[in-house]
Amino acid sequence: MYAVEVRDHIMIAHSLPSPVFGPAQGMHGATFTVDAAFFAEDIDDHGLVVDIGLAVEALAAVLEPLRYRNLDEVPEFKGKFTTTEFLCGVIHRGMAARVRAGDLKDGGRVKRLRITLHESHMARAWCEGDI
Repeated sequence: MYAVEVRDHIMIAHSLPSPVFGPAQGMHGATFTVDAAFFAEDIDDHGLVVDIGLAVEALAAVLEPLRYRNLDEVPEFKGKFTTTEFLCGVIHRGMAARVRAGDLKDGGRVKRLRITLHESHMARAWCEGDI
């Protein structure tokens, strides 16, 4: 299995209004480092899993609606806890759609995708699954 991983980041604000979240119940900000890993069983004739430039562009496009947003105000997140894990799933679905649409021009080689959000130097979460 081969993989290429690209990185970006987002800054967001949100609250997690449930006692289970302790002090994170209140409004707070977060800066997430976001990694997108693309897995393929083989590389193409040019030695690529995906073009890194196209992967960086696709990740930036998926993240753009989240950048500098108060996630509590995003209509599609109403009633949801916008945890790190939740956001991994949102980004995974967005990136998987871009891969399926051919935005990475991978010729169908990418079979699996992992999105990792680094919440801090101490914690990270990811969502991984087949395309």
